[in-house]
Amino acid sequence: MVKLNKIYTRTGDNGTTGLATGVRVNKWDLRVRAYGATDEANCAIGIARLHVGNHAQLGKSLERIQNDMFDLGADLATPEPSEESGKKLDWEPLRIVQSQVDWLEAEIDRMNADIPPLDSFILPAGTALSTHLHMARTITRRAETLMVELNDISFEIVSSASLAYINRLSDYLFVAARRANGNGDQDVKWIPGANR
Repeated sequence: MVKLNKIYTRTGDNGTTGLATGVRVNKWDLRVRAYGATDEANCAIGIARLHVGNHAQLGKSLERIQNDMFDLGADLATPEPSEESGKKLDWEPLRIVQSQVDWLEAEIDRMNADIPPLDSFILPAGTALSTHLHMARTITRRAETLMVELNDISFEIVSSASLAYINRLSDYLFVAARRANGNGDQDVKWIPGANR
């Protein structure tokens, strides 16, 4: 259980922050930027939820995703010890698991079943809900690029489940945005410059 009595600690005034392991790193550290971007995506999803209206099922799914995003942030804030360090954590950290990825895939398939295939790229536009979901999608893509970059660094580990989750989430948000546009009826198609 999380208990926060004091919001400020002054420990970050020198430009560092503590990971869940207690290790202090610079606030510009790639791991910190990666979980910061997942937090930003979570906020964008929260803003989208303000516009769910009669999309009750979508609202419940987005709430679940927001909770999963906290799991992802906790996962990223708790680096796996590398084999080279020889150190082990003395507690079981919260991690993204395959069932969370599977749930996203099932939701994508369920929503996409009623949406006609695309015959053009679409703009992040249409309803307010759709537009906010597209914004959340682009922030999610940025989080994914930071996570992949982090994973490419020697001795840094980002789990395959976390990488799959963030990749699938942007797909989910794209399909959800089309669903919020009347199953694609209100999608705004891209008009290439040569055709305007």
